Amino acid sequence: MEYNHREVENKWRKYWAENKTFKATEEGDKPKYYVLDMFPYPSGAGLHVGHPLGYIASDIYARYKRLEGYNVLHPMGYDSFGLPAEQYAIQTGQHPRITTENNVARYRDQLDQIGFSFDWDREVRTSDPKYYKWTQWIFKQLFNSWYDRTQNKAVNIHELILEFERNGNAIVKAVCDDDVPQFTAADWHAYSEKEQQTILLKYRLAFLADSWVNWCPALGTVLANDEVKDGLSERGGHPVEQKLMRQWSLRITAYAERLLQGLDKIDWSDALKDQQRNWIGKSKGASVKFAVDGHDGQIEVFTTRPDTIFGVSFMVLAPEHDLVAEITTDEYKDKVNAYVETASLKSERDRQADVKNITGEFTGAYAIHPFTGDKIPVWIGDYVLASYGTGAVMAVPSGDQRDWEFATHFGIEIKNIFKDKDISEGAYAEKDAIIANSDFLNDLPAKKAIGTAIKAIMDKGIGVGKTNYRLRDAVFSRQRYWGEPFPVYYKDDMPYVLEGDYHVELPEVDKFLPTEDGDPPLGNADKWSWCINKKIVKDNDQQNKTCTFPLELNTMPGWAGSSWYFLRYMDANNEGEFVSKDKADYWNQVDLYIGGSEHAVGHLLYSRFWTKFLYDLGKISFDEPFKKLINQGMILGRSSFVYRIKDTNQFVSHGLKNNYETTPIHADISMVTNDQLDIEAFKNWRPEYANAEFILEDGKYICGHEVEKMSKSKYNVQTPDDLVEAFGADTLRCYEMFLGPLEQSKPWDTQGINGVHNFLRKFWRLFHNEGVMQLDDSEPDKKALKTLHKTIKKVKEDLERYSFNTVVSAGMIAVNELNEQKCNNRHILEQLTVLFSPYAPHICEELWEKLGHSESISFAKFPEFNPSFLEDDSFEYPVSFNGKMRFKLELPTSLSKEEVEKEVMAFEKTQQYLDGKSPKKVIVVPKRIVNVVV
Repeated sequence: MEYNHREVENKWRKYWAENKTFKATEEGDKPKYYVLDMFPYPSGAGLHVGHPLGYIASDIYARYKRLEGYNVLHPMGYDSFGLPAEQYAIQTGQHPRITTENNVARYRDQLDQIGFSFDWDREVRTSDPKYYKWTQWIFKQLFNSWYDRTQNKAVNIHELILEFERNGNAIVKAVCDDDVPQFTAADWHAYSEKEQQTILLKYRLAFLADSWVNWCPALGTVLANDEVKDGLSERGGHPVEQKLMRQWSLRITAYAERLLQGLDKIDWSDALKDQQRNWIGKSKGASVKFAVDGHDGQIEVFTTRPDTIFGVSFMVLAPEHDLVAEITTDEYKDKVNAYVETASLKSERDRQADVKNITGEFTGAYAIHPFTGDKIPVWIGDYVLASYGTGAVMAVPSGDQRDWEFATHFGIEIKNIFKDKDISEGAYAEKDAIIANSDFLNDLPAKKAIGTAIKAIMDKGIGVGKTNYRLRDAVFSRQRYWGEPFPVYYKDDMPYVLEGDYHVELPEVDKFLPTEDGDPPLGNADKWSWCINKKIVKDNDQQNKTCTFPLELNTMPGWAGSSWYFLRYMDANNEGEFVSKDKADYWNQVDLYIGGSEHAVGHLLYSRFWTKFLYDLGKISFDEPFKKLINQGMILGRSSFVYRIKDTNQFVSHGLKNNYETTPIHADISMVTNDQLDIEAFKNWRPEYANAEFILEDGKYICGHEVEKMSKSKYNVQTPDDLVEAFGADTLRCYEMFLGPLEQSKPWDTQGINGVHNFLRKFWRLFHNEGVMQLDDSEPDKKALKTLHKTIKKVKEDLERYSFNTVVSAGMIAVNELNEQKCNNRHILEQLTVLFSPYAPHICEELWEKLGHSESISFAKFPEFNPSFLEDDSFEYPVSFNGKMRFKLELPTSLSKEEVEKEVMAFEKTQQYLDGKSPKKVIVVPKRIVNVVV
């Protein structure tokens, strides 16, 4: 009987579902192991072959750990809030919930086809009210917490209020806004409720503040930096501009140092850790204030090089800086205003990345140097960001290359403050120079001058020594419908969170666009107020007018639900708390987390932040979420191109395109076989191509090709569905691993899939003779045992170092060797079946059952390696004469060097090559070579 993958895979998928084979519990004395994938956003297109890459790897490892005797938690769910479903709702009127449910159903069907060992009883969806009520609960804890520098942790806001009532804030050491006024206990008691709440907002970990954000008018929402590419929204390609908006933010900056220190405790790649370190951006230096000539305002800067303060020849403010409008003179106002407008259309990322174009405008104002009293021109430039640091820099062109290029471009004086250093061709940025032309810093090495300068700055009262971080507080508001609603209402324009266990669910709305007044889509709801009797009421309900307060109209960002979902999996059906302490203690950290590198500084940083916060509250016993992290590479698509001749509807074949002026156009890969275009299918693809003409090569239209990111827009998407139907899920699983190392990106190419499919069929045939199961129950021979145990050793070693691709190669070698040995020994094949089951679970379950087992192979024991089976009883020595190999001689490995020499000299062929001569020397290297020197 040949292997029928459709029949076998359907059978075992049904068996696993009905028997809940992979259901995890917290019972028993097995050690735990928590394997997790970054859960997907369920898009309308479903999965393509690149998506399951990490899922397959994690599933292999989860199955392996079960066989190793671990109690494995391997869950799956959906990051189901997202902008695409909302955009589809705007276009079609279909509620995002319906779109999301349809997409989830499609994903689930595809995931089931591939045979993943997920515990589906723990499925979570971030858009499920039963889930996001706990996201709201965590937000409420953030709102009701402040960061105590003395304890170096988050503390309940009630403790801060008690301190204010007793002593005011004079001795409070907190991470808070810079503009908090100092007040006494008497002052605090004299404040109105609104004044007290205003002050508390400056301390809360979740707070309202005016922030510069990436505003996309077309989408009607704020976008995160990683959702903006080249000044356009990643979704839809719409223009994005900088806008100052009142937004919810989370005070992640309070955790900056702990986020840095925590990287030393986790097993992540150095590259990923460096990305996080760079994003957090710790630097030490000084904060310095420069007076502005003719104005009361001051320009505050942070510099890591206070030793260069005498080299300041101009100042640069961010275009959005508060002082720009105040200090700009009438002469320069028009140019400055125009520049500010242009800068507002660029994203922060674009402004930082654009180092080639030097732009700026002089404001007409001057700052006063705090030591020399010299006037320093004040410019604006878009490479300075209002949201980073103070939004201003002291420009030292002799010591900073960007300042040097700015000064050179605009003809600003460049003062050389370094002894014996030539700055005519560029700045000198190293810290090994001797300081010159700098008054009391003259002749000091730069590193010593830094400390001296900080002391002088502090003595003069113009600044302080300071540690700064590039990390900024996380904007936490989105002006859209399909997201977690905030559990916040407003009283006297001040935010309050719903008390106790109360939460809010998204209301029904007729429109998913902003209101006519410009409010977010939740403003379209007719039931979006909070009553003091804890009920949402209609706005026009006159009886409740006196007790109702408006609810927050913004929703949370996409990363809210994904910042803690790994905790919910531990206790997914708990209605009384987000996770019980016992279950959180049991499952603890995620032992292995696999996902894409695009989340290096977004999701991963926020998850670490929320974990540390919940740890501070005593809700969980660990402060890092993911112990081991692997970023899988991307499976790239192989795009096909046709070439349209300019200003015609003619298409020329790839080999002839250089004879014409052409435009390459993506063609759907479903119409291309071995680079040959199905012309009729192409003409039927789109109306504009119906009458297209083709210039052929040897009667064929040959397409060009290019390896690119797999994307619907490039028509190069390969779905797993067709491959599972044609070759089976086990083949797909093995093939995706066989393509190359998990961490590397690689092009998708189905040409090798037949080889993997044949490998599984050959494995099946080891058990069968002419379609009938036929096994040898005798003791296995030494050759078969050697093949088995070298494979056990190889598979275990490779899995322990996450080398998933080489295991498939080892499996192929083992099957080929056993075929050559004509091995059908039950013991050998039974062990081999367990060994291969993490990669090809369906075929291995079927064979395991045929071997007489009634329980799933998932509960078998991983084979133990016995090194004695790799030891050979004999060795075939290559025998050389004067370095030239003449013959081979098999001898027992137990022989000594002297005994090997004796056997070689007694062998008849030796005498033939000696030709009557006596050897000068016989060199024996045991288990290697014999060389006879004549």
